[in-house]
Amino acid sequence: MPWVLGIDEAGYGPNLGPLVQASVAMQLPDDDIAGWMTLHDRIRKVGEPEDDRILVDDSKKVYTGPNGFEKLERSILSLASAPFVHTATVRVVSPVDFNREVDASGSKATVLARGLIELLQVADAILPHGECMVAMCDKQGGRAFYGAMLQEAFPDSWIVTLKEGAAESRYRIAAHSREIEVAFRPRADGDSACVAIASMICKSTRELSMAQFNAWWAKHVPGIAPTAGYPVDAKRFFAQIQAKMQELRIPLDTVWRKK
Repeated sequence: MPWVLGIDEAGYGPNLGPLVQASVAMQLPDDDIAGWMTLHDRIRKVGEPEDDRILVDDSKKVYTGPNGFEKLERSILSLASAPFVHTATVRVVSPVDFNREVDASGSKATVLARGLIELLQVADAILPHGECMVAMCDKQGGRAFYGAMLQEAFPDSWIVTLKEGAAESRYRIAAHSREIEVAFRPRADGDSACVAIASMICKSTRELSMAQFNAWWAKHVPGIAPTAGYPVDAKRFFAQIQAKMQELRIPLDTVWRKK
């Protein structure tokens, strides 16, 4: 049974708030690395009858309606003690660190890539040695080619390209201490339970961060409407807090993400 690693992110597009990346690992049978059949008696998707199983799906589907966050939080808390989830790693990139990495590389895609590299390396280090690992990842910014990124993650290994295209990009890490296969697919959070859980962790972490962000600014700019941080509304919010930022001597780079 391979170790299946699901990786996803939340907050790549916004100008305000953090970028969050997460990985979730669990051991699943070779014929069901997606995990939905194996875990059917423990987890359910959106749209299935409500019962004692944990709700697991693409975070956008879970985080809907007036009780969206409560549903998301309830699932995350239940999954935290679920025996089938082996480990989860979360990477939170603040606007300061985000801007620093963009300045150094000239591209925000590098921020995503570095996070992916870190999550793959951490999983390789902490999962039982010698046992194979299959990493399932959502497409990173829509790109199709990941060989160079994986070579940076595993510099002493060979990267074998199995497939590269819009529907899927898949690689094998050869000459390594364990067998590793890495696949990138659009909407991977619907294909893989591990990716779906990672998606939910990312979304809940970012939502909590934005709630704190909005609460802090509401104290200093009374009456300001909260923001989710996405481009159009972020400009409105940023315009409303600029005077207070200058008064409090808050540097622009600590709040506004450049790209």
